Amino acid sequence: MKTIKFICAFVLLSTALLVSSCSDDDGGSDGSAASGTITGKVNGTTVTSDTALTVASRVTAGSTTSLTMQGTNFDGKGFSFNIASFNGEGTYEIGGSSLVFVTGNYIEGNAVNPMDTKMWSAPFDDDSLRGEIKFSTVTENKVIGTFQFTAKNPADGSLRQITEGSF
Repeated sequence: MKTIKFICAFVLLSTALLVSSCSDDDGGSDGSAASGTITGKVNGTTVTSDTALTVASRVTAGSTTSLTMQGTNFDGKGFSFNIASFNGEGTYEIGGSSLVFVTGNYIEGNAVNPMDTKMWSAPFDDDSLRGEIKFSTVTENKVIGTFQFTAKNPADGSLRQITEGSF
């Protein structure tokens, strides 16, 4: 009888330790962006969107859900993202096997001369992995997560390194 109690206690303890030691960090951390903004470093310089110019939209058609997020500041600098097959919390690769399903952009808009607006996009050129977007929280009213990617301007071939991004 003592053996059965010992085995049961061992199994329960082992299960509790296993469950408590496992964590699903696939969605990453919350990042440091203020509520309603998108922020990130562009070649080392921080760019943060204004809450009045930041939106996210989730649309479901049939069995497919897409998510679009965009935010700019009053200088016209900002970020946009599109995920064609959005499934909630987790990591979404930019490039690689999801070449056309996940995109990231950095924009430097010019309100005075819109033709001078510049955009750097990822993925580009081939099917190489260019970055990722991680969602740690997804609710009906908000998404929280982090991102990083390398983007290319197709007009001049210049690259932008987007690091420490969060929303």
